[in-house]
Amino acid sequence: MKGGKPAKGGKPAKGGKPARADGGEGDGPSSPQGGRSPLHGRPGPVKPGGTPGAPSSIKRIDRTSIINRAQLWLEAKVPYSMYSYWADGYRQDCSGYVSMAWNLGTNEWTGSLDKFATKITKEELLPGDMLLFHNPADPNNGSHVTLFGGWVDDTHTHYVAYEQTRPHTRKLATPYGYWNNAAKYVPYRFNGVTGGTTGPDTGADPKPALPSKDYPGAAMFGPGADNQYVAELGRMLIDRGGRRFYPKGPSTKWSDSDLLATQAFQIAQGWTGTDVDGIPGPHTWQLLVDGQGNDILPTLEAAPGPLGSPARPGAPGVAAGPVAPGSAAGPVAPGSAAGPVAPGSAAGPVAAGSAAGPVAPGSAAGPVAPGAATRPGAAGSVARPGPAGAPTVVPAALPAGMPAGVPVGVSAGVAAGVPAYPGAAVFRPGSTHPSIAALGHRLVQKGFGKHYTAGPGPRWSEADRRSVEAFQRAQGWRGAAANGYPGPETWRRLFA
Repeated sequence: MKGGKPAKGGKPAKGGKPARADGGEGDGPSSPQGGRSPLHGRPGPVKPGGTPGAPSSIKRIDRTSIINRAQLWLEAKVPYSMYSYWADGYRQDCSGYVSMAWNLGTNEWTGSLDKFATKITKEELLPGDMLLFHNPADPNNGSHVTLFGGWVDDTHTHYVAYEQTRPHTRKLATPYGYWNNAAKYVPYRFNGVTGGTTGPDTGADPKPALPSKDYPGAAMFGPGADNQYVAELGRMLIDRGGRRFYPKGPSTKWSDSDLLATQAFQIAQGWTGTDVDGIPGPHTWQLLVDGQGNDILPTLEAAPGPLGSPARPGAPGVAAGPVAPGSAAGPVAPGSAAGPVAPGSAAGPVAAGSAAGPVAPGSAAGPVAPGAATRPGAAGSVARPGPAGAPTVVPAALPAGMPAGVPVGVSAGVAAGVPAYPGAAVFRPGSTHPSIAALGHRLVQKGFGKHYTAGPGPRWSEADRRSVEAFQRAQGWRGAAANGYPGPETWRRLFA
Protein backbone atom coordinates (compact mmCIF):
# COMPACT_ATOMS: atom_id res chain seq x y z
CA MET A 1 0.00 0.00 0.00
CA LYS A 2 2.36 2.69 -1.23
CA GLY A 3 1.61 6.37 -1.33
CA GLY A 4 -1.06 6.19 1.35
CA LYS A 5 -3.65 4.75 -1.04
CA PRO A 6 -6.37 2.66 0.53
CA ALA A 7 -6.03 -1.08 0.23
CA LYS A 8 -9.14 -2.86 -0.92
CA GLY A 9 -10.46 -5.40 1.51
CA GLY A 10 -12.71 -8.31 0.81
CA LYS A 11 -15.97 -9.09 2.54
CA PRO A 12 -16.49 -7.92 6.12
CA ALA A 13 -15.42 -10.31 8.87
CA LYS A 14 -17.83 -13.21 9.24
CA GLY A 15 -20.53 -12.66 11.77
CA GLY A 16 -20.28 -8.88 11.52
CA LYS A 17 -23.51 -7.57 10.04
CA PRO A 18 -23.12 -4.30 8.17
CA ALA A 19 -25.22 -1.56 9.70
CA ARG A 20 -26.49 1.57 8.01
CA ALA A 21 -25.73 4.77 9.92
CA ASP A 22 -28.80 6.90 10.44
CA GLY A 23 -30.93 4.59 8.35
CA GLY A 24 -30.38 6.82 5.35
CA GLU A 25 -32.93 9.36 6.58
CA GLY A 26 -32.84 12.98 7.75
CA ASP A 27 -29.57 14.91 7.82
CA GLY A 28 -27.37 11.97 8.68
CA PRO A 29 -25.70 10.41 5.67
CA SER A 30 -26.28 6.77 4.83
CA SER A 31 -23.14 5.05 6.15
CA PRO A 32 -23.08 1.26 6.38
CA GLN A 33 -20.39 -0.28 8.58
CA GLY A 34 -18.53 -3.55 8.71
CA GLY A 35 -18.14 -5.94 11.63
CA ARG A 36 -15.26 -6.61 14.01
CA SER A 37 -12.01 -7.63 12.32
CA PRO A 38 -8.22 -7.37 12.67
CA LEU A 39 -6.34 -4.53 11.03
CA HIS A 40 -6.15 -5.13 7.29
CA GLY A 41 -2.93 -6.88 6.30
CA ARG A 42 -2.13 -7.71 9.93
CA PRO A 43 -3.88 -10.96 10.88
CA GLY A 44 -4.47 -11.38 14.55
CA PRO A 45 -6.91 -12.97 16.97
CA VAL A 46 -10.26 -11.25 17.15
CA LYS A 47 -13.61 -12.38 18.45
CA PRO A 48 -16.34 -13.01 15.87
CA GLY A 49 -17.97 -9.82 14.60
CA GLY A 50 -20.52 -8.45 16.99
CA THR A 51 -19.47 -10.65 19.92
CA PRO A 52 -19.32 -8.57 23.12
CA GLY A 53 -16.36 -8.68 25.44
CA ALA A 54 -13.86 -6.23 26.89
CA PRO A 55 -10.37 -6.13 25.32
CA SER A 56 -7.55 -7.87 27.14
CA SER A 57 -5.30 -4.80 27.00
CA ILE A 58 -5.73 -1.15 26.05
CA LYS A 59 -3.03 1.18 24.76
CA ARG A 60 -2.76 4.46 26.63
CA ILE A 61 -3.24 7.63 24.56
CA ASP A 62 -3.71 11.32 25.37
CA ARG A 63 -6.46 13.52 23.96
CA THR A 64 -4.14 15.53 21.75
CA SER A 65 -3.03 12.33 20.03
CA ILE A 66 -6.64 11.20 19.50
CA ILE A 67 -7.55 14.47 17.76
CA ASN A 68 -4.30 14.48 15.79
CA ARG A 69 -5.02 10.94 14.55
CA ALA A 70 -8.56 11.96 13.60
CA GLN A 71 -7.13 14.96 11.75
CA LEU A 72 -4.95 12.70 9.59
CA TRP A 73 -7.95 11.16 7.86
CA LEU A 74 -9.64 14.55 7.65
CA GLU A 75 -6.66 16.08 5.83
CA ALA A 76 -6.36 13.04 3.56
CA LYS A 77 -10.12 13.15 2.80
CA VAL A 78 -10.30 9.39 3.25
CA PRO A 79 -13.23 8.15 1.14
CA TYR A 80 -16.00 6.29 2.94
CA SER A 81 -16.23 2.52 2.44
CA MET A 82 -17.23 -0.49 4.52
CA TYR A 83 -15.13 -2.79 2.34
CA SER A 84 -11.93 -0.78 1.91
CA TYR A 85 -9.11 -0.18 4.38
CA TRP A 86 -6.79 2.78 4.62
CA ALA A 87 -2.99 2.50 4.64
CA ASP A 88 -3.03 2.19 8.45
CA GLY A 89 -5.19 -0.98 8.24
CA TYR A 90 -8.40 0.54 9.60
CA ARG A 91 -11.72 0.10 7.82
CA GLN A 92 -12.98 3.30 6.19
CA ASP A 93 -16.36 3.51 7.96
CA CYS A 94 -17.62 5.34 11.07
CA SER A 95 -16.58 2.71 13.62
CA GLY A 96 -13.27 2.02 11.85
CA TYR A 97 -12.52 5.75 12.12
CA VAL A 98 -13.04 5.81 15.89
CA SER A 99 -11.04 2.57 16.21
CA MET A 100 -8.20 4.31 14.39
CA ALA A 101 -8.39 7.53 16.42
CA TRP A 102 -8.31 5.57 19.67
CA ASN A 103 -5.49 3.35 18.33
CA LEU A 104 -7.36 0.18 19.30
CA GLY A 105 -5.36 -2.13 17.04
CA THR A 106 -8.57 -3.75 15.73
CA ASN A 107 -11.53 -2.69 13.61
CA GLU A 108 -14.55 -2.45 15.90
CA TRP A 109 -18.19 -1.67 15.14
CA THR A 110 -20.94 0.23 16.95
CA GLY A 111 -21.90 -2.92 18.80
CA SER A 112 -18.47 -3.33 20.41
CA LEU A 113 -16.95 0.16 20.81
CA ASP A 114 -18.68 0.66 24.17
CA LYS A 115 -16.65 -2.26 25.59
CA PHE A 116 -13.58 -0.03 25.31
CA ALA A 117 -15.17 2.94 27.04
CA THR A 118 -17.12 4.22 30.03
CA LYS A 119 -20.45 6.02 29.83
CA ILE A 120 -20.27 9.69 30.86
CA THR A 121 -22.62 12.70 30.92
CA LYS A 122 -22.98 15.49 28.38
CA GLU A 123 -21.39 17.92 30.84
CA GLU A 124 -18.28 15.70 31.12
CA LEU A 125 -17.57 15.54 27.38
CA LEU A 126 -14.04 16.47 26.31
CA PRO A 127 -12.27 16.29 22.93
CA GLY A 128 -11.53 12.67 22.04
CA ASP A 129 -14.67 11.22 23.64
CA MET A 130 -17.32 9.62 21.44
CA LEU A 131 -21.06 9.92 20.89
CA LEU A 132 -22.48 6.49 20.08
CA PHE A 133 -25.85 5.29 18.87
CA HIS A 134 -26.17 1.52 18.48
CA ASN A 135 -29.53 -0.05 17.78
CA PRO A 136 -29.17 -3.66 19.02
CA ALA A 137 -32.66 -4.64 17.84
CA ASP A 138 -31.84 -3.60 14.27
CA PRO A 139 -28.24 -2.46 13.70
CA ASN A 140 -29.16 -1.53 10.13
CA ASN A 141 -31.46 1.21 11.38
CA GLY A 142 -29.54 4.27 12.51
CA SER A 143 -26.37 2.98 14.20
CA HIS A 144 -23.57 5.54 13.98
CA VAL A 145 -20.68 7.00 15.98
CA THR A 146 -18.84 10.35 16.02
CA LEU A 147 -15.79 11.74 17.81
CA PHE A 148 -16.39 14.76 20.02
CA GLY A 149 -14.07 17.63 19.07
CA GLY A 150 -15.31 20.30 21.48
CA TRP A 151 -18.28 22.64 21.85
CA VAL A 152 -18.97 25.19 19.12
CA ASP A 153 -19.83 27.85 21.71
CA ASP A 154 -20.97 28.33 25.30
CA THR A 155 -24.59 27.33 24.57
CA HIS A 156 -23.50 23.66 24.27
CA THR A 157 -26.20 23.06 21.66
CA HIS A 158 -23.75 22.24 18.86
CA TYR A 159 -20.43 20.43 18.94
CA VAL A 160 -17.60 19.82 16.49
CA ALA A 161 -18.05 16.27 15.21
CA TYR A 162 -15.28 14.29 13.57
CA GLU A 163 -16.88 11.46 11.62
CA GLN A 164 -16.35 9.06 8.75
CA THR A 165 -19.27 9.33 6.37
CA ARG A 166 -20.02 9.70 2.69
CA PRO A 167 -18.29 10.99 0.67
CA HIS A 168 -15.26 11.22 2.97
CA THR A 169 -14.05 12.12 6.46
CA ARG A 170 -15.51 15.38 7.70
CA LYS A 171 -15.42 17.80 10.62
CA LEU A 172 -18.65 19.74 11.07
CA ALA A 173 -20.61 21.76 13.62
CA THR A 174 -23.36 19.29 14.58
CA PRO A 175 -26.42 19.49 16.84
CA TYR A 176 -26.09 17.52 20.07
CA GLY A 177 -26.11 14.44 19.80
CA TYR A 178 -26.67 14.24 16.00
CA TRP A 179 -28.86 15.42 13.11
CA ASN A 180 -31.47 12.76 13.86
CA ASN A 181 -32.01 10.20 16.63
CA ALA A 182 -30.32 12.88 18.76
CA ALA A 183 -31.66 11.59 22.09
CA LYS A 184 -30.28 8.11 21.38
CA TYR A 185 -26.64 9.16 21.16
CA VAL A 186 -24.75 8.32 24.35
CA PRO A 187 -21.45 9.98 25.35
CA TYR A 188 -18.55 7.65 26.21
CA ARG A 189 -14.94 8.13 27.31
CA PHE A 190 -12.20 5.80 26.05
CA ASN A 191 -10.79 3.78 28.93
CA GLY A 192 -7.24 4.28 27.67
CA VAL A 193 -7.30 8.08 27.57
CA THR A 194 -4.88 9.98 29.77
CA GLY A 195 -5.32 13.55 31.01
CA GLY A 196 -8.45 15.63 31.30
CA THR A 197 -8.04 18.02 28.39
CA THR A 198 -6.14 18.26 25.14
CA GLY A 199 -2.64 19.56 25.52
CA PRO A 200 -1.22 22.58 23.71
CA ASP A 201 0.27 22.50 20.24
CA THR A 202 3.92 21.54 19.88
CA GLY A 203 5.73 24.06 21.98
CA ALA A 204 4.66 24.14 25.59
CA ASP A 205 2.36 26.88 26.78
CA PRO A 206 4.16 28.75 29.54
CA LYS A 207 2.55 29.26 32.89
CA PRO A 208 -0.19 31.90 32.70
CA ALA A 209 0.92 35.36 33.68
CA LEU A 210 -0.59 38.80 33.53
CA PRO A 211 -0.60 40.00 29.91
CA SER A 212 2.07 42.52 28.98
CA LYS A 213 0.60 46.02 28.96
CA ASP A 214 3.01 47.27 26.32
CA TYR A 215 2.44 46.19 22.72
CA PRO A 216 5.40 43.93 21.82
CA GLY A 217 5.40 44.86 18.12
CA ALA A 218 4.00 43.27 14.96
CA ALA A 219 7.17 41.20 14.50
CA MET A 220 6.10 39.03 17.45
CA PHE A 221 3.08 37.74 15.53
CA GLY A 222 2.45 35.96 12.25
CA PRO A 223 3.78 32.83 10.48
CA GLY A 224 6.96 31.52 12.10
CA ALA A 225 6.53 33.44 15.35
CA ASP A 226 7.27 31.45 18.52
CA ASN A 227 7.26 33.46 21.74
CA GLN A 228 5.35 34.14 24.97
CA TYR A 229 3.32 36.95 23.42
CA VAL A 230 1.60 34.53 21.03
CA ALA A 231 0.50 32.44 24.02
CA GLU A 232 -0.66 35.60 25.85
CA LEU A 233 -2.68 36.59 22.79
CA GLY A 234 -4.35 33.17 22.69
CA ARG A 235 -5.32 33.28 26.37
CA MET A 236 -6.81 36.78 26.02
CA LEU A 237 -8.78 35.80 22.91
CA ILE A 238 -10.16 32.72 24.68
CA ASP A 239 -11.31 34.97 27.53
CA ARG A 240 -13.11 37.16 24.98
CA GLY A 241 -15.16 34.35 23.40
CA GLY A 242 -12.59 32.68 21.15
CA ARG A 243 -12.47 29.25 22.80
CA ARG A 244 -13.75 27.52 19.65
CA PHE A 245 -10.63 28.56 17.76
CA TYR A 246 -8.35 26.81 20.26
CA PRO A 247 -9.39 23.14 20.64
CA LYS A 248 -5.90 22.35 21.97
CA GLY A 249 -5.40 25.50 23.98
CA PRO A 250 -3.03 28.42 23.28
CA SER A 251 0.57 27.87 22.26
CA THR A 252 3.74 29.91 21.96
CA LYS A 253 3.83 28.96 18.25
CA TRP A 254 1.75 31.07 15.89
CA SER A 255 -0.95 29.11 14.05
CA ASP A 256 -4.14 29.58 12.06
CA SER A 257 -5.98 29.45 15.39
CA ASP A 258 -4.35 32.73 16.40
CA LEU A 259 -5.02 34.38 13.05
CA LEU A 260 -8.69 33.34 12.89
CA ALA A 261 -9.40 34.24 16.52
CA THR A 262 -7.72 37.64 16.14
CA GLN A 263 -9.66 38.25 12.95
CA ALA A 264 -12.94 37.33 14.69
CA PHE A 265 -12.15 39.80 17.49
CA GLN A 266 -11.35 42.55 14.99
CA ILE A 267 -14.61 41.90 13.11
CA ALA A 268 -16.49 42.13 16.42
CA GLN A 269 -15.20 45.71 16.77
CA GLY A 270 -16.88 46.61 13.49
CA TRP A 271 -13.60 46.99 11.62
CA THR A 272 -13.27 46.14 7.93
CA GLY A 273 -10.69 45.83 5.17
CA THR A 274 -7.02 45.89 6.18
CA ASP A 275 -8.03 46.45 9.80
CA VAL A 276 -9.26 42.82 9.82
CA ASP A 277 -6.01 41.11 8.84
CA GLY A 278 -5.80 38.68 11.78
CA ILE A 279 -2.54 40.23 13.07
CA PRO A 280 -2.86 42.11 16.36
CA GLY A 281 -1.82 45.74 16.10
CA PRO A 282 -1.42 48.21 18.99
CA HIS A 283 -5.16 48.97 19.16
CA THR A 284 -6.18 45.28 19.10
CA TRP A 285 -3.62 44.48 21.81
CA GLN A 286 -4.72 47.38 24.01
CA LEU A 287 -8.41 46.39 23.83
CA LEU A 288 -7.53 42.82 24.81
CA VAL A 289 -5.21 43.79 27.65
CA ASP A 290 -7.69 46.31 29.11
CA GLY A 291 -10.72 44.05 28.62
CA GLN A 292 -12.41 46.66 26.45
CA GLY A 293 -14.26 46.51 23.12
CA ASN A 294 -16.73 43.87 21.94
CA ASP A 295 -16.33 40.16 22.61
CA ILE A 296 -16.05 37.70 19.73
CA LEU A 297 -19.45 36.95 18.26
CA PRO A 298 -20.93 33.45 18.53
CA THR A 299 -20.95 31.28 15.40
CA LEU A 300 -22.46 33.35 12.59
CA GLU A 301 -24.67 30.70 11.01
CA ALA A 302 -25.66 27.40 12.54
CA ALA A 303 -25.34 24.27 10.46
CA PRO A 304 -28.70 23.03 9.20
CA GLY A 305 -30.61 20.87 11.62
CA PRO A 306 -33.89 19.00 11.68
CA LEU A 307 -36.96 20.82 10.42
CA GLY A 308 -38.29 23.14 13.09
CA SER A 309 -35.02 23.43 15.02
CA PRO A 310 -34.80 26.76 16.89
CA ALA A 311 -32.17 29.18 15.72
CA ARG A 312 -29.32 30.08 17.98
CA PRO A 313 -29.36 33.51 19.65
CA GLY A 314 -27.20 36.26 18.26
CA ALA A 315 -24.52 38.22 20.02
CA PRO A 316 -25.38 39.59 23.46
CA GLY A 317 -26.70 43.11 23.34
CA VAL A 318 -27.65 43.05 19.67
CA ALA A 319 -31.22 44.12 19.10
CA ALA A 320 -33.13 41.96 16.68
CA GLY A 321 -34.82 43.75 13.80
CA PRO A 322 -38.28 42.94 12.45
CA VAL A 323 -38.62 39.38 11.18
CA ALA A 324 -41.02 38.18 8.52
CA PRO A 325 -43.87 35.99 9.89
CA GLY A 326 -42.84 32.34 10.14
CA SER A 327 -39.13 33.04 9.66
CA ALA A 328 -36.50 32.02 12.20
CA ALA A 329 -34.26 34.63 13.74
CA GLY A 330 -30.64 33.53 13.74
CA PRO A 331 -27.24 35.02 14.52
CA VAL A 332 -26.23 37.99 12.44
CA ALA A 333 -22.98 38.32 10.55
CA PRO A 334 -20.98 41.55 10.43
CA GLY A 335 -22.49 43.99 7.98
CA SER A 336 -26.01 42.58 8.33
CA ALA A 337 -29.15 44.30 9.59
CA ALA A 338 -28.05 44.46 13.25
CA GLY A 339 -25.38 47.10 13.14
CA PRO A 340 -24.20 50.07 11.06
CA VAL A 341 -24.69 49.59 7.34
CA ALA A 342 -23.38 51.75 4.53
CA PRO A 343 -25.86 53.86 2.53
CA GLY A 344 -27.54 51.86 -0.19
CA SER A 345 -27.46 48.61 1.75
CA ALA A 346 -30.50 46.52 2.62
CA ALA A 347 -30.89 47.58 6.26
CA GLY A 348 -30.00 50.44 8.54
CA PRO A 349 -28.76 50.70 12.14
CA VAL A 350 -31.12 49.78 14.96
CA ALA A 351 -31.55 52.32 17.72
CA ALA A 352 -31.13 51.15 21.30
CA GLY A 353 -34.38 49.72 22.62
CA SER A 354 -36.27 50.30 19.38
CA ALA A 355 -37.74 47.62 17.15
CA ALA A 356 -36.38 49.15 13.99
CA GLY A 357 -34.01 52.01 13.30
CA PRO A 358 -33.60 54.54 10.53
CA VAL A 359 -33.01 53.17 7.07
CA ALA A 360 -30.08 54.34 4.98
CA PRO A 361 -30.87 56.13 1.72
CA GLY A 362 -31.75 53.69 -1.04
CA SER A 363 -32.30 50.77 1.31
CA ALA A 364 -35.31 48.50 1.01
CA ALA A 365 -36.11 47.67 4.61
CA GLY A 366 -37.61 49.82 7.32
CA PRO A 367 -40.85 50.43 9.19
CA VAL A 368 -43.83 50.94 6.89
CA ALA A 369 -47.00 52.55 8.11
CA PRO A 370 -50.23 50.60 7.52
CA GLY A 371 -51.54 51.34 4.07
CA ALA A 372 -48.55 53.48 3.17
CA ALA A 373 -47.08 53.26 -0.31
CA THR A 374 -43.70 51.67 -0.55
CA ARG A 375 -40.62 52.41 -2.64
CA PRO A 376 -40.19 50.46 -5.88
CA GLY A 377 -38.17 47.31 -5.38
CA ALA A 378 -36.42 45.31 -8.10
CA ALA A 379 -36.56 46.74 -11.59
CA GLY A 380 -40.02 46.24 -13.01
CA SER A 381 -41.57 45.12 -9.74
CA VAL A 382 -44.73 46.58 -8.25
CA ALA A 383 -45.02 47.25 -4.52
CA ARG A 384 -48.30 47.34 -2.70
CA PRO A 385 -49.13 47.71 1.00
CA GLY A 386 -49.57 44.41 2.81
CA PRO A 387 -50.97 43.40 6.17
CA ALA A 388 -49.85 45.53 9.09
CA GLY A 389 -47.91 47.72 6.70
CA ALA A 390 -45.54 44.98 5.54
CA PRO A 391 -44.77 45.51 1.84
CA THR A 392 -45.40 42.67 -0.56
CA VAL A 393 -43.48 42.70 -3.82
CA VAL A 394 -44.74 41.12 -7.00
CA PRO A 395 -41.75 40.84 -9.35
CA ALA A 396 -42.31 41.38 -13.02
CA ALA A 397 -39.85 38.58 -13.72
CA LEU A 398 -37.69 36.16 -11.76
CA PRO A 399 -33.98 36.98 -11.50
CA ALA A 400 -31.86 35.54 -14.30
CA GLY A 401 -31.40 31.80 -13.97
CA MET A 402 -34.01 31.51 -11.21
CA PRO A 403 -36.13 28.35 -11.54
CA ALA A 404 -39.88 28.57 -11.17
CA GLY A 405 -41.36 27.80 -7.77
CA VAL A 406 -38.98 29.94 -5.71
CA PRO A 407 -40.89 32.47 -3.57
CA VAL A 408 -39.75 36.04 -4.13
CA GLY A 409 -40.55 38.83 -1.70
CA VAL A 410 -39.35 41.19 0.98
CA SER A 411 -38.49 40.55 4.59
CA ALA A 412 -36.53 42.60 7.09
CA GLY A 413 -33.09 43.42 5.74
CA VAL A 414 -33.75 41.77 2.34
CA ALA A 415 -33.90 43.85 -0.81
CA ALA A 416 -36.99 43.81 -3.01
CA GLY A 417 -37.00 41.04 -5.60
CA VAL A 418 -34.63 38.81 -3.61
CA PRO A 419 -36.00 35.25 -3.20
CA ALA A 420 -37.15 34.61 0.35
CA TYR A 421 -34.83 32.48 2.48
CA PRO A 422 -36.51 29.04 2.62
CA GLY A 423 -35.03 27.93 5.94
CA ALA A 424 -31.97 25.90 6.95
CA ALA A 425 -33.84 22.58 6.75
CA VAL A 426 -33.97 22.86 2.94
CA PHE A 427 -30.20 22.64 2.61
CA ARG A 428 -29.28 19.22 3.92
CA PRO A 429 -28.32 15.83 2.46
CA GLY A 430 -31.16 14.18 0.56
CA SER A 431 -33.26 17.35 0.21
CA THR A 432 -34.85 18.39 -3.08
CA HIS A 433 -36.22 21.94 -3.41
CA PRO A 434 -36.41 24.67 -6.10
CA SER A 435 -34.40 26.96 -3.82
CA ILE A 436 -31.42 24.59 -4.06
CA ALA A 437 -31.38 25.06 -7.83
CA ALA A 438 -31.77 28.82 -7.36
CA LEU A 439 -28.83 28.80 -4.97
CA GLY A 440 -26.67 26.88 -7.44
CA HIS A 441 -27.48 29.14 -10.39
CA ARG A 442 -26.68 32.21 -8.30
CA LEU A 443 -23.36 30.74 -7.15
CA VAL A 444 -22.41 30.10 -10.78
CA GLN A 445 -23.36 33.69 -11.69
CA LYS A 446 -21.22 34.98 -8.85
CA GLY A 447 -18.21 32.96 -10.01
CA PHE A 448 -18.38 30.20 -7.40
CA GLY A 449 -19.46 27.34 -9.67
CA LYS A 450 -16.21 25.45 -10.27
CA HIS A 451 -17.35 22.51 -8.12
CA TYR A 452 -20.31 21.73 -10.39
CA THR A 453 -19.37 19.04 -12.91
CA ALA A 454 -22.93 19.27 -14.23
CA GLY A 455 -25.42 22.12 -14.05
CA PRO A 456 -26.87 22.98 -10.61
CA GLY A 457 -30.07 21.10 -9.84
CA PRO A 458 -32.82 21.01 -7.22
CA ARG A 459 -31.24 18.14 -5.19
CA TRP A 460 -28.69 19.10 -2.52
CA SER A 461 -25.20 17.79 -3.31
CA GLU A 462 -21.63 18.06 -2.10
CA ALA A 463 -20.99 20.42 -5.04
CA ASP A 464 -23.57 22.81 -3.56
CA ARG A 465 -21.97 22.64 -0.12
CA ARG A 466 -18.44 23.23 -1.43
CA SER A 467 -19.60 26.14 -3.59
CA VAL A 468 -21.41 27.76 -0.65
CA GLU A 469 -18.32 27.25 1.51
CA ALA A 470 -16.17 29.03 -1.10
CA PHE A 471 -18.62 31.95 -1.13
CA GLN A 472 -18.66 32.13 2.68
CA ARG A 473 -14.87 32.14 2.84
CA ALA A 474 -14.86 34.97 0.31
CA GLN A 475 -16.83 36.99 2.89
CA GLY A 476 -13.96 36.53 5.34
CA TRP A 477 -15.80 33.95 7.45
CA ARG A 478 -13.99 30.94 8.86
CA GLY A 479 -14.68 27.89 11.03
CA ALA A 480 -18.31 26.95 11.57
CA ALA A 481 -19.37 30.20 9.86
CA ALA A 482 -18.00 28.78 6.60
CA ASN A 483 -19.43 25.25 6.82
CA GLY A 484 -21.03 25.24 3.36
CA TYR A 485 -24.63 25.45 4.54
CA PRO A 486 -26.39 28.72 3.68
CA GLY A 487 -28.02 30.61 6.53
CA PRO A 488 -30.05 33.82 6.24
CA GLU A 489 -27.00 36.09 5.95
CA THR A 490 -25.28 33.94 3.32
CA TRP A 491 -28.53 33.94 1.34
CA ARG A 492 -28.94 37.71 1.64
CA ARG A 493 -25.41 38.45 0.47
CA LEU A 494 -25.56 35.92 -2.35
CA PHE A 495 -28.72 37.40 -3.87
CA ALA A 496 -27.92 41.04 -3.06
